Amino acid sequence: MQFRTIVPIEPSGWKIDHKSRLMLMGSCFVENIGSKFQYSKFPVLQNPFGIIFHPIAMERLFRRIVSRNLFEEKDLLLKNDQYISLETHSMMNRNSAEDCLLDLNQALETSYDFLAKADILVISLGTAWGYEHESLKGIVANCHKIPQKQFQKRLSGIDEIRNALNSIGNNLRELNPDIKILYTLSPVRHWKDGVVPNQQSKAHLHTAIQEVLRNDKNSFYFPSYEILLDELRDYRFYDGDMLHPNALAINYIWNRFSETYFEENTVQLIRLIDKVQKSLAHRPLAENSSDHKKFLTKLQAKIEEIQQNHPQIAFS
Repeated sequence: MQFRTIVPIEPSGWKIDHKSRLMLMGSCFVENIGSKFQYSKFPVLQNPFGIIFHPIAMERLFRRIVSRNLFEEKDLLLKNDQYISLETHSMMNRNSAEDCLLDLNQALETSYDFLAKADILVISLGTAWGYEHESLKGIVANCHKIPQKQFQKRLSGIDEIRNALNSIGNNLRELNPDIKILYTLSPVRHWKDGVVPNQQSKAHLHTAIQEVLRNDKNSFYFPSYEILLDELRDYRFYDGDMLHPNALAINYIWNRFSETYFEENTVQLIRLIDKVQKSLAHRPLAENSSDHKKFLTKLQAKIEEIQQNHPQIAFS
């Protein structure tokens, strides 16, 4: 007897392995899945400008990256003794304009170089509610704790979101014609927007994504939103705030992702890497004991076995 609904997912016709270069951009859900890729030693670039929730803010960043339009001092604001960019997350804030521009433009160049050779771009959309500020045309990426009265809040329409996503795809394929775009909708509810407005926001994002997929054979969708809300329909899969997925849910969604996009040999390699990672994290009681020296010898043999077959994988 089945006591829950399983979200059906057909295995993908294309696969991801340890030679696949992936860039991940978007909501905090990207951080969850991206950390799994990083732990398993996939070549990834994850949120180089920090978490971005809104597709309009994301589209502006991709336009800037592909055109290599460097940030200038006129693009910065001085708020709370820090230089900030409304186009990026607060993780890019710095104490001086020089440091801020240096790090912003380094992230831009890193993103450009990575995207030019990337196989897959994973985009996780978080919300259609956005905030506009008089100093920036369009929706900001982050409000940087600036008083809300300085912003105008609005809900982006389906057409607006679809156009932004199409623009991302068109710009990227000028740089990298073969790149695949894998969309996912963040299952994290933006409760502060309100229950009904949150549902409306997710519906706008979902509809826009599906419209893009109909006309773009190299864009795809993974149903992380549906898995958490329909398949894992229980608060034991949520963090303490009852909004974010907990580690159990993230692991489950990662497993569903693995079933969809990984071949068996990739899964086996991930398991082997996991054993090495856990061994590297091991802290011995006696570092100079003969048992620990044997342990290190075996660990080194495992690492060399992996690197012999996969020289691109490195363990720090």
